[in-house]
Amino acid sequence: GRSCCTRHILLLWMLVCSGTTQAIEPISTTIAVGMAAALTGILARYQNIFYYFHECCRPEWISFNKTGLRNDLDTKLFGQHIASRIILKAVSGFMSNENPKKPLVLSLHGWTGTGKNFVSKLIAENIYKEGMDSSFVHVFTSTLHFPHQSQKATYKSQLQQWIKGNVTNCERSMFIFDEMDKMHPGLIDSIKPYLDYYDKLDGVSYRKSIFIFLSNAGGESIIQTVLDFWKQGRDREEIELKDLETSLSLSVFNNNQSGFYRTNLIDKNLVDFFVPFLPLEYRHVVQCAMAEMKARDIKPDQDVADRVARDLVYFPKSERVFSVKGCKTIESKLDYYT
Repeated sequence: GRSCCTRHILLLWMLVCSGTTQAIEPISTTIAVGMAAALTGILARYQNIFYYFHECCRPEWISFNKTGLRNDLDTKLFGQHIASRIILKAVSGFMSNENPKKPLVLSLHGWTGTGKNFVSKLIAENIYKEGMDSSFVHVFTSTLHFPHQSQKATYKSQLQQWIKGNVTNCERSMFIFDEMDKMHPGLIDSIKPYLDYYDKLDGVSYRKSIFIFLSNAGGESIIQTVLDFWKQGRDREEIELKDLETSLSLSVFNNNQSGFYRTNLIDKNLVDFFVPFLPLEYRHVVQCAMAEMKARDIKPDQDVADRVARDLVYFPKSERVFSVKGCKTIESKLDYYT
């Protein structure tokens, strides 16, 4: 059975990987050569079983599901017509390119609760069999991993080592940097060489990796654009990337409280896409609540979804159009109403 195979594999693994270096007598050499020949045959037979059980940097564990990502973006992400389109196009183009010239670098911007973390999760789930639990997906949170301004030099060197080590282990690695707006300015520039158009750096190629930056920075300029459209009576689906992209990258680049402040990543055009996430309206919050019920195997109830949505805070205060926290508190609100 499986456990028997696993035991065989572990035993073989220990034999093959035990790096003991001792003087070898001629007779033991003969035995070792005989054992090695036998082991090679057995290992060849069990190799695929080993890959079956243990996550490896191979297509069995890493393969892009374009249909899955498109379906997830269509049915699970609400109110983000621009982000959905860019993400699908960018990730699909990158993953289908056998020889990309640089890593894929996405910078996701928008107010809290609009879906930035959620989209990162969807991307991971449609590339890695283990999704966010994959050992090839790495999440850095600024306030947790880089808390002290005085330690910036140490963080720079650690960050370089972490990324180099992980990409050496698997070129199809994914790095997610959360809370970029809280990162110490200048720190992210330490990874600029890895995002650039290099074939290899110290023998390591970074060109098949994905870097995703998540940030609330630029959220105000996005909200202003969406509010302007709303005040003019125009449909939010009319908003295009060109209406947001320039003001978004400028506001992020010039925000001296942000990890992107005057960064080479923007200056040298190493960010492939600035992806705006729009503030969510009441109807989107209702959709989030319905989707969450479905995900919990509860029959979606429009009345419950409405009550949850009504419970949230909206802005501008008089018109109550956009949810202040997006869909962020939906899960806890549902616990209360169901």
